[in-house]
Amino acid sequence: MTLIRTLAAASLLLFSMQNIASAQVKHTFKDKEVIRRNDLTLTFINQDENFSPVLKKRMIETFFKVYPALKGAYNERTAKQVTFVIDTTYKGVAATQGTTVAYSPVWFKQHPEDIDVVTHEVMHIVQNYGSNAGPWWITEGIADYVRFKYGVDNKGAKWALPDYKTGQKYDNGYRVTARFFAWLEKHNYPGFVKALDQNMRNHTYTEDFWKKQTTKTLTELWDLYVLNPVI
Repeated sequence: MTLIRTLAAASLLLFSMQNIASAQVKHTFKDKEVIRRNDLTLTFINQDENFSPVLKKRMIETFFKVYPALKGAYNERTAKQVTFVIDTTYKGVAATQGTTVAYSPVWFKQHPEDIDVVTHEVMHIVQNYGSNAGPWWITEGIADYVRFKYGVDNKGAKWALPDYKTGQKYDNGYRVTARFFAWLEKHNYPGFVKALDQNMRNHTYTEDFWKKQTTKTLTELWDLYVLNPVI
């Protein structure tokens, strides 16, 4: 009798767990839209039922404005099919893996004006460096340089390259490195970033790159930047 009751209780528990799991699946929100323009396809997957439709539209429009420009400027062979995911499990701001970009709905709820997160992230798709192409700070510095140059509303997001401050280093990455790249482009080395990007993608980057492109070492260039960091 005890065995029968135990089996019955176990069966009831299993049934309850299955019902709970089934209910969770049924109530998991997921919206998918595929948008095609010219030769590009954007798949937009939204896991947050409270995500702003206005912001979703801005993200889509930003992609179709910025991505073709980056494709033409940096890598004509970049992917033609891209996926955006509003990922309710992602805890950062945004991250790119292959041709998929995950965005945090929490970040966008707090910073709905920061639309050029899209610009930064899709540049990573264009970069397509793979593994061991070169230093991480170059990868992120180029992506923020591109946001600086191609961003659709950096001003609205109150996003800008930071003024030089003592203690900064070229390998800080992101905006600090991006400002150094902008300085190089303005001071005698136009096209520098495109050449650097190409070397990274081709896996031909070495520390000699800087001297070959400018006749100066990386350290020498940074020292000149520190002396006159105006852009």
